[in-house]
Amino acid sequence: MVADGAVTAARVLVAADKFKGSLTAVQVAERVTAGLRRVVPDLAVETLPVADGGDGTVAAAVAAGFERRQVEVTGPLGEPVTASYALRGTTAVVEMAEASGLQHLPDGVFAPLTATTYGSGELLRAALDAGARTIVFGVGGSATTDGGAGMLAALGARFLDADGEPVGPGGGALIDVATADLSGLDARFEDVQLVLASDVDNPLTGPKGAPAVFGPQKGASPEDVAVLDAALAHYASLLGPGQAERPGAGAAGGIGYGALVALGAGFRPGIEVMLDILGFADALSRATLVVTGEGSLDEQTLHGKAPAGVAAAARAKGIDVVAVCGRLALERDALAGAGIRRAYALLELEPDPAACMAQAGPLLERVAESVARDFLS
Repeated sequence: MVADGAVTAARVLVAADKFKGSLTAVQVAERVTAGLRRVVPDLAVETLPVADGGDGTVAAAVAAGFERRQVEVTGPLGEPVTASYALRGTTAVVEMAEASGLQHLPDGVFAPLTATTYGSGELLRAALDAGARTIVFGVGGSATTDGGAGMLAALGARFLDADGEPVGPGGGALIDVATADLSGLDARFEDVQLVLASDVDNPLTGPKGAPAVFGPQKGASPEDVAVLDAALAHYASLLGPGQAERPGAGAAGGIGYGALVALGAGFRPGIEVMLDILGFADALSRATLVVTGEGSLDEQTLHGKAPAGVAAAARAKGIDVVAVCGRLALERDALAGAGIRRAYALLELEPDPAACMAQAGPLLERVAESVARDFLS
């Protein structure tokens, strides 16, 4: 199949994630395809936009043939927002960032102590109402650190203070919970397969927990982190002592914990789940070269991000993988260890980051031309 670096009888599979802030995964696939075909006009190209459970997961499912459904839910600050989930048959893909993500915060506005996942619970309920029996719950990109308490409240749980009154929204208020009543949770979850899909396996609390590791990205000061960590530890002592260390519990501000402990979810790495859902194995069987990528190829990429998952699956089948990215921060040995033969970065063509992001589409087409010349001619 491969001789002197060239691929014969080529059929390329483009399976890349979004370039955050520049291009969606669908746009990445379109630009790569255009660049490849500029060099090899009759090239057979199949596109399969991918995601790892974070923002962009619903879009990837829709691109693979799922139906987009929209519903109005409660945003992280309590205001109504329009959120989407994806449905095909009785399988739904729900992305918590659609309801409770950072994109719903005004620029420069954070609410680390009070942001709520209530809308994520409403989104899950909408999927149940639509007849979903299997729900892939992609978690990432959250504006919240409430341990999933808001989500559970939307699904029928009650979190009451010492006076029997509901506590306020957000993680900070969880320190006041005296009673966690889960008896009213939506009973349909007993008969639904709920898959927690995430690239994060952090515990709920502690030095590697949700507040300490991810809280600062959501505007949490060191004092806020201490408040949230104590509040989540108290919350966990009521819901499931000993459960806070489970892999994925700290995902998306602890919403993973709520899903695992109260909704019976099972944890799987997000990219593995999404590759299954999207039909990646069938597409891979038809490919002789795979192009993957994301905005930044760095150390995080190697720990459960989409390009690493794509490359691992392709390498297992003996298929060459190249990567495209905006920024490359991995050495050649690290790329090779991940199963990536070569990586091409937009910053190599346009070193100014702002200009690079603004011109990402045309630059990506040029990068794809290089891929075609190096691997297909």
